Amino acid sequence: MFMELSPMKLVAIAIVAIFVFGPDKLPEFIQNATGVLRKVRAFADSAKEDLRSELGPEFKDFEFEDLHPKTFVRKHMVDGGNLAELEEIRNAFDPRPELEEITAAVHDTADSRAPGTVSLAKDAHATPPTRHAFDPDAT
Repeated sequence: MFMELSPMKLVAIAIVAIFVFGPDKLPEFIQNATGVLRKVRAFADSAKEDLRSELGPEFKDFEFEDLHPKTFVRKHMVDGGNLAELEEIRNAFDPRPELEEITAAVHDTADSRAPGTVSLAKDAHATPPTRHAFDPDAT
């Protein structure tokens, strides 16, 4: 939760807290905040237990973290022994084979100079483009 907070940011937050609450009331505020966090966690844990008991014995081992999509896929695909299916899905979304085919085709056409292909290299026999007169007052 607080992994994105660097030590410098935590020091800055502490300094701002000292200025806002003062050094006298800061310990009291920290105690109140931790008490509220404990009560919220206890309330969430009791709600989870109530929900598990209401769902019945077939959901006794149910974990709420399993509802996260990554955890759900990991539990049912990887841990379930379906590694071949997972590898097949990965390969289906892998663009590397198509990119290798395109690269090979581009290299082949550049080497073979087949008729009807477009070359991106400058042609030595090409006529220079004609320059049109530019009228600065017209624009």
